[in-house]
Amino acid sequence: MAKKFPLHPKNPERICWGCDKYCPADALGCGNGSGRTMHPAEMLGDDWYTYGDWGIDPEDPATPGRKNPV
Repeated sequence: MAKKFPLHPKNPERICWGCDKYCPADALGCGNGSGRTMHPAEMLGDDWYTYGDWGIDPEDPATPGRKNPV
């Protein structure tokens, strides 16, 4: 089963988000291209999951990296 995808990870630039291995950016293990895959929040902003149909329920309390409503 695939890992839950974090909505707002800490330091997303340290991880390759190209597969479920989430390798460190300096030790890519899956061979997913020549560089790391960026987290969508790095490209689209913190509300990235509201665009399109990602199949992510931001209200699900089990979602890692979910920001609690204020």
